[in-house]
Amino acid sequence: MMGDVPEEILTDRLRMRPFRADDLPALAEIFAKSEVWRFPFRRGFTAEETERFLEARIERQELPGTSPGAAEERTSGRLIGYVHLTPPDWLPEVMPAVEIGWRLDPGWWGKGLATEGARAVLAYGFTAMDLPEILSIYEPENTASGRVMERIGMRPDHDTRHPFFDAPLRVYRLTRREWSAQAARA
Repeated sequence: MMGDVPEEILTDRLRMRPFRADDLPALAEIFAKSEVWRFPFRRGFTAEETERFLEARIERQELPGTSPGAAEERTSGRLIGYVHLTPPDWLPEVMPAVEIGWRLDPGWWGKGLATEGARAVLAYGFTAMDLPEILSIYEPENTASGRVMERIGMRPDHDTRHPFFDAPLRVYRLTRREWSAQAARA
C-alpha cells in the first residue's frame, strides 16, 4: 500500500519514485520509440496506450507488491523510464509473485542504469517489503535484459511461452536467502 511505499528509492544516478499523471508527456515520448517495446509488442506505444499504461501503474501503486518505479536521472530530474516491482499478473502460471522489470529511454542504454536501479529496487523488495523471492521475465532474444538479470544475481528458473504473443519467455528467480548471501560476499 502507498503508506508502506517510500516516496523514492535513490541510487547514485537514479531516483525511483511513484508515477504521477504529469509523467504522461515524457513517458509518451519514451514509449513511442519502437526499441522500448520491441519485446513483446515489436513496436512503440501510441499516446493512448501510454496513457492507459500510466493510469494502470498509478492505480497499481496502491496495491501490495509494488514499489516506486518512475525512474528519473537524479542530476536533471528528467524521467527516463521505469525500474520497479509489480505482480506479473499477465503470466498467471507464476502467480502469486512479484517481478522486477525495467524500460529505459534508449538514449540512456549502455550506461549501467538498469543494473543500478534494479539492484536498489531488489534491496528494497527484500528488506522493506520482506519478499521471499523476486522474479524477472524476458524473451531470450532480448539478451540485454538477460545480462541485467545475471548482473543483479538472478538465476534462470524455467522457460515458458507468452500467453498473448506465444513468444518464448525465460523466467529468472532470486530468493531473499540468495540475495542475502550475495550481499554478504559483496
